[in-house]
Amino acid sequence: MSLLRAFSDEHSQVIRGEGVWLRAPDARDYEEWAALRTRSRDFLKPWEPTWPADDLGRPAFRRRLRRYGEERRLDHAHAFFLFLNGTQQLLGGITISNIRRSVSQTGTVGYWIGEPHAGRGYMTAAVRALIPHVFGPLRLRRLEAACIPTNAPSIRLLEKVGFIREGYAREYLCIDGVWQDHLLFALLRGDARG
Repeated sequence: MSLLRAFSDEHSQVIRGEGVWLRAPDARDYEEWAALRTRSRDFLKPWEPTWPADDLGRPAFRRRLRRYGEERRLDHAHAFFLFLNGTQQLLGGITISNIRRSVSQTGTVGYWIGEPHAGRGYMTAAVRALIPHVFGPLRLRRLEAACIPTNAPSIRLLEKVGFIREGYAREYLCIDGVWQDHLLFALLRGDARG
């Protein structure tokens, strides 16, 4: 199978969860993505890196898609958009990034949900749906996550799907323009089976 065919097959892959489904982002998502991110800017700002001035423009989205494709091709990251079952309504996004192979077989999960859809369990369902993909086709043994200690909804989500808190990292990531401490969580393949 050619590399292009392999990318195309995985790019079109759909992962189904309870009330939600995931697939790789593509150009047809731009309008809804830009509208949801614009509407959710203030809601997401405390939990994300500072957005570039042109982040919501179509050229920036095309660059984002090229980066997603290259990262997927190199097996460095796998990005998905989250949709409501039975619709094309975009709810948010989830990415497995920082994939390390060899003796590590580890990746990091990150996610965002649009403000109108927060608190409804959609992201919990998305993470649950993605876990078998992470430990199955992606062949990882460990999935890590980090969140700001004041992000109670994210902490609840991670604990609800089985992540174990493993530590505290000082000034771990630059979020909203400030180097922020983070709680560190992990889920092992064996934890997911249990």
